[in-house]
Amino acid sequence: MLNVCEIVLPVFLIIGLGYTIKRTGLVNGDFFAQINKLVYYVCLPLLLVYKIAGADFSSSFNFSLVIATSAGVACCFALAYLYGKWRSFPAPVHGSFCQGAFRGNLAYIGLAIVFNAYGDMGLTRAGILLGFLVPVLNFFAILALVLPQQQQQTSLKEIIKELVTNPLILASLAGILWSFFQLPMPVILDRTFGIATGMTLPLALISIGGSFSLAGLKGDICKAALAVSIKLLVLPLITGIFMVLLNVSGLDFAVGLLMAGAPTAVATYIMACRMGADGDLAGTIVMVATGFSAVSYTLLLLFLKSYGI
Repeated sequence: MLNVCEIVLPVFLIIGLGYTIKRTGLVNGDFFAQINKLVYYVCLPLLLVYKIAGADFSSSFNFSLVIATSAGVACCFALAYLYGKWRSFPAPVHGSFCQGAFRGNLAYIGLAIVFNAYGDMGLTRAGILLGFLVPVLNFFAILALVLPQQQQQTSLKEIIKELVTNPLILASLAGILWSFFQLPMPVILDRTFGIATGMTLPLALISIGGSFSLAGLKGDICKAALAVSIKLLVLPLITGIFMVLLNVSGLDFAVGLLMAGAPTAVATYIMACRMGADGDLAGTIVMVATGFSAVSYTLLLLFLKSYGI
């Protein structure tokens, strides 16, 4: 239990630091918006390129892991979408509920938890997995938002735009190609990457804390709680079942489970507002999921430690 706390608590203490900085007024709200842009467009892409490029692709890539985690996302998308359709949720509510039930904050919180638990080796495998999961998550996120509004023609355009412009996808692809072709890493570039990427995870966690606001809990708490339950409990469970069926084990199993257990991504709120969904509900889901993920991650790590992983 102490070991698990040493993994989980530092991550959420840094998130708390970001929240405290905002509450004390040390910086204004624009600071966190700029930090978020810096992390998303510069820091995380550099980290992904650096960690994936330096890995042995043949030993770090697990196709079965990609299939299992993608299948878990697809199942939770279907579950949330069909439930919303059965309950006749209004289109904006339906889209936000569905997206919040499966789209995880893999890049910010998922990577940080994996790194704390399994170091550089875990981070590298999580980074490669992220490169394949981000397109899957974006695909289903767009479907979740446009299908309730019957905008199937918009769907294809949005999907293509998200895939070809997403900096995390492009960075992961660059790292994967670098690793696959075993290109050398010049010493100067290696040291530059090493310095630059050291700021990535701390800044990412601080930006999450800075965006957290109790005043933002305006959405339907019952619907938000259900979406969070699917995201934090059902998705890791389904993903774990798929990984067992596909014989994914050891470090890959741990990485897959921890990435599946990531709380709902902040991007769900941004996309919900941009595409006419319920922004209040999306924001509520993000905050509730982030808060309760401290508990769910503790349970997941205890489970993994009990099996010696």
